[in-house]
Amino acid sequence: MATTEKNILTRLYIVATCLFLFAAAVVVKLVSIQMVDGDKYKELAEKRTEKMFTIEPARGNLYSDDGSLLATSVSRYTIRFDAVTVKNDDFQENVKPLSDKLSKLLGKSSSHYQRLFRKAKANKNRYALIARNLDYSEYMAVKDFPLFNKGPYRGGLIVEQKIVREHPLGKIAERSVGYERIDENGYITRVGLEGAFGDYLRGDEGKRLKQKIAKGQWKPIGQENIVEPRDGYDVISTIDINIQDIAHHALLKQLEHYKADHGCVIVMETKTGEIKAISNLGRTPDGKYYERLNYAVGESHEPGSTFKLMSMVAALEDKVIDTSTVIDTENGRFKVYDRTVRDSKWGGYGKISAGKAFEISSNTAFAKIIHNNYKETPEKYVNRLMRMGLHKELGLPIKGEGKPVIRYPGDKGWSGISLAWMSHGYEVSLTPLQTLTFYNAIANDGEMLKPRLIKEVREWNRTILAFDKEVINPSVCSQETIGMVRQLLKNTVEKKHGTGHGLYSSDFSMAGKTGTAQKNYVSKDPDKLKYISTFAGYFPADDPKYSCIVVIHEPDKKVGYYGADVSGPVFKSVAQKIYATSPLVDEVDSLRPPTPELDKKYQSYYAQSQKKYKEVPNVTGMSGMDAVSILENLGLQVEIKGNGKVRKQSISQGTDLKEVKKIILELS
Repeated sequence: MATTEKNILTRLYIVATCLFLFAAAVVVKLVSIQMVDGDKYKELAEKRTEKMFTIEPARGNLYSDDGSLLATSVSRYTIRFDAVTVKNDDFQENVKPLSDKLSKLLGKSSSHYQRLFRKAKANKNRYALIARNLDYSEYMAVKDFPLFNKGPYRGGLIVEQKIVREHPLGKIAERSVGYERIDENGYITRVGLEGAFGDYLRGDEGKRLKQKIAKGQWKPIGQENIVEPRDGYDVISTIDINIQDIAHHALLKQLEHYKADHGCVIVMETKTGEIKAISNLGRTPDGKYYERLNYAVGESHEPGSTFKLMSMVAALEDKVIDTSTVIDTENGRFKVYDRTVRDSKWGGYGKISAGKAFEISSNTAFAKIIHNNYKETPEKYVNRLMRMGLHKELGLPIKGEGKPVIRYPGDKGWSGISLAWMSHGYEVSLTPLQTLTFYNAIANDGEMLKPRLIKEVREWNRTILAFDKEVINPSVCSQETIGMVRQLLKNTVEKKHGTGHGLYSSDFSMAGKTGTAQKNYVSKDPDKLKYISTFAGYFPADDPKYSCIVVIHEPDKKVGYYGADVSGPVFKSVAQKIYATSPLVDEVDSLRPPTPELDKKYQSYYAQSQKKYKEVPNVTGMSGMDAVSILENLGLQVEIKGNGKVRKQSISQGTDLKEVKKIILELS
């Protein structure tokens, strides 16, 4: 018995010791958690229940040059309901009036909203969706509705805000206006003006604390942000929405008519380099057109005959020819080694001047001019092109500028035929905007300007940054050459033999050059041969205000493909409509020739009329109208007999006016 009791007591001691050791271990662990790892576990707990979320700032507005909106940020709101925080009495009292208000604002029935709220209350839903995509005025109205006006805790109101970007012009200039997007991996895609000037438009992010609730959802804590977002600055672009609209619709009409693959139009202000319009349209499989890619900036291609301007400038500057130099186009064929340059006119143009060769766009003439004069020193021709800056990118803020290609002797792809082919726009490559920049320099007396898309950055009415013209090359060539090629560009449109003569209008002047470049010409399959139709120039011809380029790719060959027919009419339509909508600011000279005698008589009358009379004046010899005016202003009643000048007056000079009421004038 004693042994049994001893064993039981031993076991009790062991159990008690184990319990004591376990209790001690718990205390030690609690102390460790509290004193050593407390902050760590507290932070972990908070991470599981609370989280800081980023608030995107309102992106700055993008404006046209006259203050019209091209892109703007708009807040959209989602309304949710926390059924748990609302007391039952408040809920029952307000659910119907709240539903009635929502019904009136958003259009759905009151019973629809009552069912939503009651279901959320029954299920203890802390994140019930009530409405999406509300604008600011709707959101402000909802905040004041019954129950919701009690706030996020007593009223259960949960508000989520997001910023969306809207383009008031719709599809017009959509690609040029562009966008800036960030994907789930943080990769940023920047397109057009939005992408180029994102640093100004973007603003700074804010911070908002949210609490994790059921089903992995996050509910905002309180009504205030931890860090308020800073909205982006506004950017004033150079785009003129009137010119943009003109360019867009003129291009669209021509693309549809010629069933072309894609095209672009750019309009630049000559003296400033400001881009007033930039339209890019590409064809969809169903034959519709939209702003697919920024062809004007990004698509580098062989320019064809528009490059003859660059070749002509080079030849004139190096004085290897002048505009009167005679070139024999032979039979319209010029063989260079194993390749042949061909004119579009069968049989050629015979012997013509270099100036006429430009106006009628003779390929053989230009191939002869450049090949024959530079074949011994080809680098001289290429160096001249490079001094004009044709081998350099423009350095635009818009991403994706196409690279120009001007090969140098010895480069890959250079051969014995390169000079002849470069002369008329092959084996070289430029984007439409790069080509236009050179044409604009010719219109601007040789000063080459960097194309500019932005005027200023603003914060409300305060200017943060202002941008002025930027000169790339102060003089692409001599003034003598400028004068000659400007006359040739004018002749191309005005002279009957010029390739652009079909665009001529007696109402307004234009100057420019057509271009029709072959595309896919390496293929021997004629069905794969495509064309690029171009017209580049400026207007008015003698005092250029705007330069413009139109490039249309792959028009239907059955309808037409020459630059003068396909792209030229777009250029003319743009020029014509800009003329028609531009206000006239020039002063009109007086139609009346100077007449000293009449001016002398007027001065005499003016002197008489300004006198202070107490007596009847002598008006004989004055014109009847002047005499009547003076006498009636003295308060007299005047009767006239006859026409012409006053021969006699019934009341003699010097009579006191107080004694006279009426006077008779005899005129002859």
